[in-house]
Amino acid sequence: MTSTELLNRLDELRHGRTPFVLATVVRAQRPTSARPGDSALVLPDGTMEGFVGGVCAESTVQLQGLRLLETGESVLLRITPGGGAATATAGSAAGSAAGSAAEDEGLVTVANPCQSGGTLDIFLEAHLPPLLVHVHGRAPIARALLDLGRALGYDARPAGPGTPLPDDLDAVLVASHGRDEEAPLAAAVRAGVPYVGLVASPRRGAAALAGLGLTAEERARVHTPAGLDIGARTPPEIAVSVYAEVIAVRRCRAARPARPTGPDTAVPGRPAAEAVDPVCGMTVAVTPGAFALTGPAGGPVYFCGPGCRHAYTDDPDRYAHAS
Repeated sequence: MTSTELLNRLDELRHGRTPFVLATVVRAQRPTSARPGDSALVLPDGTMEGFVGGVCAESTVQLQGLRLLETGESVLLRITPGGGAATATAGSAAGSAAGSAAEDEGLVTVANPCQSGGTLDIFLEAHLPPLLVHVHGRAPIARALLDLGRALGYDARPAGPGTPLPDDLDAVLVASHGRDEEAPLAAAVRAGVPYVGLVASPRRGAAALAGLGLTAEERARVHTPAGLDIGARTPPEIAVSVYAEVIAVRRCRAARPARPTGPDTAVPGRPAAEAVDPVCGMTVAVTPGAFALTGPAGGPVYFCGPGCRHAYTDDPDRYAHAS
């Protein structure tokens, strides 16, 4: 992948709101097939585009990249040849699995027994799409919500009653002063949008909720009056209070409510599936393109690469205890 192709692909992914991890080789100790500056992308389904080393290094980058998509962290990944345990900063998502321990801040070291070359240092930079916010209404408060949302770096968009709700929608803010409120509120609640807010007085907000045909539990998910009570009066001040509440709800939420996704797709805030290679003991990501075979018990057995898969095929009884 040339630098121009990489830049174009990055723009395409950002435009499509696709989370990804950019992996860039910053140091390569010979003998390795990768060179400093080589780069690859890790996508939510485990697909890798580009080159950062052979299949063994790629398997490690894929696994660590998918882990980083859970939190949006960025780390320096060091892949060393030979056996031994992986180490990582305590609390780091990339090194939180078994076999990880505290090391230098921001550094995850993985000893890959299948790595035949030298040590690789690869910077893994997670890119998650900004919060997607739909704002309903044309009044000054609605305009203030759009302006402030964009100033915060969010993807704030004007919306109407028939606007589709994307799976990754983070917030629906209704500030239409009594016009076309019911449909977007009910649709957002039923779609499981994490934050649904109605800018209204307590009396009008209660009246609006009563006509939505929602259960008591569903009505409780609508924040009205939307925003934290900071004594806001002007439209910009009200917008500040609303986004303060959006941030508070988002930070306190342990994980995004379940949305329709593929079983082997990493979602921000949701761990990707993993398995242990019975031959080398490496943890690998369970993805549609993973190296796998059907084991003796009838379930899938996953491998870090074709070498381990061939070893298992040649002598499955030797590794039966691990699979």
